Amino acid sequence: QVQLVESGGGLVQPGGSLRLSCVVSGLSFDDYVIGWFRQAPGKEREGVSCISISSGGTVYADSVMGRLTMSRDTAKKTVYLQMNSLKPEDTGAYYCAADRPVRFDRITTIRDMCFIPRMYDYWGQGTQVTVSS
Repeated sequence: QVQLVESGGGLVQPGGSLRLSCVVSGLSFDDYVIGWFRQAPGKEREGVSCISISSGGTVYADSVMGRLTMSRDTAKKTVYLQMNSLKPEDTGAYYCAADRPVRFDRITTIRDMCFIPRMYDYWGQGTQVTVSS
């Protein structure tokens, strides 16, 4: 059974930092791309970044470039999202998602799948991030 479990969310003041974690189990970790998405109330789910577990290569949305950093620990099957210089507009529920760029029904790249929710079959339950003074 595939499970993705996020943690690390909370309330932080503007300019502050948080580190989110996503622990993955039940799949061949090295074959996957892990994405982070966020969703604010009343808005669509938005992709913010993703990482190739095998290469460590990352992709970031323009809105978070330079402030958010993804990394992975393959031994722990965990992906991290370090968030610095947080802004109120970063508020939302943060979800990690996993899938393979190459499957029986598609061949794609990390860059082409990164920000598209329907490209991921496996999702965590989310962790809330609130940036407010």
